[in-house]
Amino acid sequence: MAVRSAWTLFLWEALFPVVVTSVQVQGQVGGSALLMAERPAGFQVREAIWRCLWPSEELLATFFRDSLETLYHSRFLGRAQLHSNLSLELRPLQSGDSGNFSVLLVDKEGRAWTQTLQLKVYDVVPRPVVQVFIATSGDAQPPKTCQVFLSCWAPNISDITYSWRREGTLDLGVEPSGLFVDRQLLRVSLGPGDKGVAYSCIVSNPVSWDLATITPWESCHREAAQGRASYKDALLVAVPVLLLLLLAGISAWRCGPCSGKKKDVCADQVAPETENPLVGLP
Repeated sequence: MAVRSAWTLFLWEALFPVVVTSVQVQGQVGGSALLMAERPAGFQVREAIWRCLWPSEELLATFFRDSLETLYHSRFLGRAQLHSNLSLELRPLQSGDSGNFSVLLVDKEGRAWTQTLQLKVYDVVPRPVVQVFIATSGDAQPPKTCQVFLSCWAPNISDITYSWRREGTLDLGVEPSGLFVDRQLLRVSLGPGDKGVAYSCIVSNPVSWDLATITPWESCHREAAQGRASYKDALLVAVPVLLLLLLAGISAWRCGPCSGKKKDVCADQVAPETENPLVGLP
């Protein structure tokens, strides 16, 4: 009976004038999407059929003689539910569910109404990763300032946009002149008065968003502390080496007088001491 109803609706669509409307529906992976079957005022539905048009045409659900049917074998089997108002709900959504759908309605007077819906399923936006890069300061750099590059990246995601905001101020936005690489890279100049200033990277798509917040001045301070530590480590290595070299130089200088002619004098002074025990022998 359901198959006969479907063929009947196909004939209605082929033989009689059809009014077509089109809407867009958005959803996220793991969520649900409600495809609304809109109709003109006074349009009393007698039969209805839902189809998936892409990537292949599949029959999803039908309504015939007050009977709802969704047991058709399709990729949405077990995930499609036809409601009493003839709207089709899909859940849970998968990343490959994006595509075009259509519903054909026929009223009791034989008029046909077709609506196409474009479903776009987006991935859930993950929390972005923010990294801080400290620019090397030169002699021309004003004192006590820190040039910082903030890099933002959301892994394994598409169809997303990046934006930045400066926390704790009335103007939460940032100047476009400091943004690079599709707004994924932000350049800021920090001073001692910016110790508590935080920046947030916001990653979003049409159905979800997430953010990560960081205080860049902490990285500037840590970079400076690491620089001082490296200087102390270098002194700890260099001072013992210098001491060893100094001791080696002193030893070489003390052995110097025992070379050449002065070596004989040293030998003469030692010889009498070795011959004294032989004095007085017969």
